[in-house]
Amino acid sequence: MTLAIMQPYFLPYIGYMQLMNAVDTFVLYDDVAFINRGWINRNKLLINGQEYLFTIPLKDASQNKRINEVHLADDPKWRSKLLKTIEQGYRKAPYYGTVMPLTEKIINFTTDSIADLIHFSLVELNQYLGLTTRLVKSSTIYSNTHLKAQERILDICQQENASRYINPIGGTELYDKPTFTQAGIELNFIKTNRVEYPQFSRTEFIPWLSILDALMFNDIAAVRTMLGAYELV
Repeated sequence: MTLAIMQPYFLPYIGYMQLMNAVDTFVLYDDVAFINRGWINRNKLLINGQEYLFTIPLKDASQNKRINEVHLADDPKWRSKLLKTIEQGYRKAPYYGTVMPLTEKIINFTTDSIADLIHFSLVELNQYLGLTTRLVKSSTIYSNTHLKAQERILDICQQENASRYINPIGGTELYDKPTFTQAGIELNFIKTNRVEYPQFSRTEFIPWLSILDALMFNDIAAVRTMLGAYELV
């Protein structure tokens, strides 16, 4: 069984979805410290032909809190504002008619928890793309927050009886292959290849936007092909 562990990101870029697609079980690491100005509650879209950063407003967010302890802002107007921004940016995109209902379902999901909103969004994206990856929130199952860093990752792998662990390429200095091998687990790192597709009439492609961008401009089969555009090292 192949496993990956990542902090929950809202409507993440395609590399995140590639990692999810590459494994049997994907653990949303939601009981670790929240990161201010990270990708948990922010992402990028293509609006008026330019890269646009949106942010979901949070209530008293702090790096002293765990992600699953952080709540959405009390004012719900951010949902309609974000949907309007997406509509303005993508209403002429070829797959707007099928992707926008999915987007509305995700953004209008009733919850006050950023972790729960992201979990729901990823479940919906999985279903839309026909992926079979099992999604698990770390806060609900492992009871090992007393462990840190690599030690905790290994413990989750062992609890799940994983034979392989895949991590983003940025973790090459954080995790030690011999240590994983000694525990009977193969360690690999995923290296995302750049994918491109037409974005309206733009001549210069803007990469690494939210998965919504890829979905708005491509059918499901094309996006699934993009999800395989990576290397394991």
